[in-house]
Amino acid sequence: MPHDDFQIEPIKGLPEVPPEGEEILWQGRPNWWALAKESLSLKWVAGYFVLLAVWRFVVVMDQMPLGKAVQISIPFLILGAICCGLLMLVAYVQARSTVYTITNHRVAMRIGAALTLTLNLPYRWIDNANLDLRKSGTGTIALQTGGKTRLSYLMCWPHVRPWRMARMEPALRCIPDAANVAQILAHAAETRVSSLKATADTASMPSALPAE
Repeated sequence: MPHDDFQIEPIKGLPEVPPEGEEILWQGRPNWWALAKESLSLKWVAGYFVLLAVWRFVVVMDQMPLGKAVQISIPFLILGAICCGLLMLVAYVQARSTVYTITNHRVAMRIGAALTLTLNLPYRWIDNANLDLRKSGTGTIALQTGGKTRLSYLMCWPHVRPWRMARMEPALRCIPDAANVAQILAHAAETRVSSLKATADTASMPSALPAE
């Protein structure tokens, strides 16, 4: 019988039903091809094995017939194809198991293929968001939390800003239509923070004293 690993989720991508007043503004997942290229360095790996094959061919071409030299070089290309295939499989599985959610209160990230976890990042924890936009329209939105969260870089990889290990930045990696998603996030964060600030200011105002 088919089995859904996420059937316990009351709402796709969220571990529990959102509280009253919270609305989902956007949901999405990484583009697996973009994830393979940017996060898993697919092009660099492919180029490395092509370079090995060319190097092997150049080294032996003067020592044997041309056909034999090509034969000796081909195993490097086969090994490279296998490695690239595995990387693409990892990227596909990672993308399919990931759900990014933007609500009017927070950013939620359900990540992990083997070990699944959900990161809940209220807007008051997010100091800044940086958009890395590609020509294809896909992009990565990295969230700076200013040390408010203690998260493991390795545990959250590849859903992080690359090489930011000391202060890990959770990231919505390789998402389609990233510019539009960034606008949704910016508007939701600004509205939420302004609302919380107004509520805090109202609560801190002294109560009016009764007239004598």
